[in-house]
Amino acid sequence: MRRPPPSARHSDRAPARVPAPVTEPVSDAAVQGVVRLNKRLADLGHCSRREADEWIARGWVRVNGAVAQVGQPVRVTDRIEVLPQARAQQQGRVTILLHKPIGYVSGLPEDGHPSAAVLVQPRHRWKDDRTPRRFEAAHARGLAPAGRLDIDSTGLLVLTQDGRVAKALIGEDSDVEKEYLVRVHYAPHGPKGPGLVASDVQAALPPERLALLRHGLSLDGHALKPAQVEWQNPEQLRFVLREGRKRQIRRMCEQVGLHVVGLKRIRIGRIVLGALPLGQWRYLGPHERF
Repeated sequence: MRRPPPSARHSDRAPARVPAPVTEPVSDAAVQGVVRLNKRLADLGHCSRREADEWIARGWVRVNGAVAQVGQPVRVTDRIEVLPQARAQQQGRVTILLHKPIGYVSGLPEDGHPSAAVLVQPRHRWKDDRTPRRFEAAHARGLAPAGRLDIDSTGLLVLTQDGRVAKALIGEDSDVEKEYLVRVHYAPHGPKGPGLVASDVQAALPPERLALLRHGLSLDGHALKPAQVEWQNPEQLRFVLREGRKRQIRRMCEQVGLHVVGLKRIRIGRIVLGALPLGQWRYLGPHERF
């Protein structure tokens, strides 16, 4: 007897079910362009997200004429109003430019080393500070570093109460230049190994290693952005970076056989260290911008 075709043999079975494709649900926020109010205020350049939450909690923000709530979602088309009280509080916040000495940490005290913020006292204010602002005790409270300097480094450190400044300098989209002078030894076998070169390092360092400092290195599994790196003199390099990973310059130098013996930050954006004396500070002026 001839066997029936496969289709006939299995005609009494239920047809196989094909599973539906799995798709991620699309949120209303993604469709309608909805974001949290604090993020929207930060994106508009009004303040930081933390500052925005404080304003909202105080009732200083309105959305389409209504008092806003913390965590409130908004659309980009919503009308957002910031009340004068918020602006007044913001104008009272200060940004300090400090020439940080070696031995101070940028943030909270650690391992017995003091925070650089302890230097923000009237007796350490630069006598040539031209800003008209009078020192108040409140100016020394709540200062956060907008970009760090290692304990072994010196130079320009920004301490601020203003979330806009912090966002501009260390926000994820920040592209502000930072300029450093870096004194180095050439240590192809490590700083304590043989062949250490302490003078005329420029002549000893192979050109291809200098090229790597400019572009081609990685830290913590991430490729570094291109940097400007030039010889300032035979023992000192000038770095200009647009990012700030932990101990970045020291670690970059180690990868090409250089040992950093001195590091000083002399510029952040358009603000230069200039003649500000070591261990002294001044206010960021009302018309100065990074």
